Amino acid sequence: MNVSSANTSLIICAHTLERWQDLLESVASVRRLEPPPDEIVVVVDHNAELKARAEAQFVDLLVIENRNRRGLSGARNSGIAASRGSLIAFLDDDAIAEPQWLEYMRSHCDRPGVLGAMGRIEPLWLGPRPRWFPDEFLWVVGCTYQGHVDKVGPVRSLLGCGMCLRREVFEKVGDFNAALGRTQKSLPMSGEETELCIRARKAIPSGEFIFEPRAVVRHRIPTKRLTRRYFWLRCYAEGLSKAYISALLNSRQALSAERTYVLRVLSRGVVRGFGDAILRADAEGLGRAVAITAGLACSIGGFIIGKLEIVANLINLPRRQKSGLGLELE
Repeated sequence: MNVSSANTSLIICAHTLERWQDLLESVASVRRLEPPPDEIVVVVDHNAELKARAEAQFVDLLVIENRNRRGLSGARNSGIAASRGSLIAFLDDDAIAEPQWLEYMRSHCDRPGVLGAMGRIEPLWLGPRPRWFPDEFLWVVGCTYQGHVDKVGPVRSLLGCGMCLRREVFEKVGDFNAALGRTQKSLPMSGEETELCIRARKAIPSGEFIFEPRAVVRHRIPTKRLTRRYFWLRCYAEGLSKAYISALLNSRQALSAERTYVLRVLSRGVVRGFGDAILRADAEGLGRAVAITAGLACSIGGFIIGKLEIVANLINLPRRQKSGLGLELE
């Protein structure tokens, strides 16, 4: 299939009036894309007031409500069902796309065997960035982190802040698993994109996902995500998410990138932090080394707790397709 001659749908999901201004800026950036998508779909997640305001503001766009389970995965699935494009792009409501973002990704999806693509996600800090915050953990705030692939090439999975996938991926393996990811609860879970991409790679072994650093989006980082408490909580939630994904898929791919990340990236980050503190008299170097160690410990703790919950049958996962551990995958 030649995607460049096919329609492209772009989906933005929103759930709260608190991010109304963010949504306006996100949609404005999409309108500036060169060339623009063939359709823009705004999905409102169980918020009647927000839906009414969006319908009044975006009269030329398709504004729909999430008719699935509350949460980002359910909202995305509603957008997929309502859209028409052969290529489906996703942009977070608090992200701003550069004008060529979509075109750079589409250029890869034009190639046979490419299932989807993503670009570089750069932080747009809304408050002073803490000096203790390590680059290796920028994934905590949904951005491209140190240790991630930094040039054009294949990646295991995509990040949902700014990505695109062929519709045939969803037709082949199903939608995002609504049991994973954020459901507007206090725990910032994740993993729905990773789980979908691993499922797709298993179903389509010849396919691949591509990272394109020229495709840039800027992700707004509010001050409430710049605290140590959020940092630790997000790391813990990531560990939980990885435990659920590994159980659902019963696959070594579920943790392959994480093993490399821990052994190579984080170990170097700790050494670099201590080096900055000792050799460059950077007092926050020690803070970054400690943050890396604590973040890893929180993630491991979350992973262990998640595994124990699974063994004890304390998690409730949707039922459709059974995995090797007796858990079931939506």
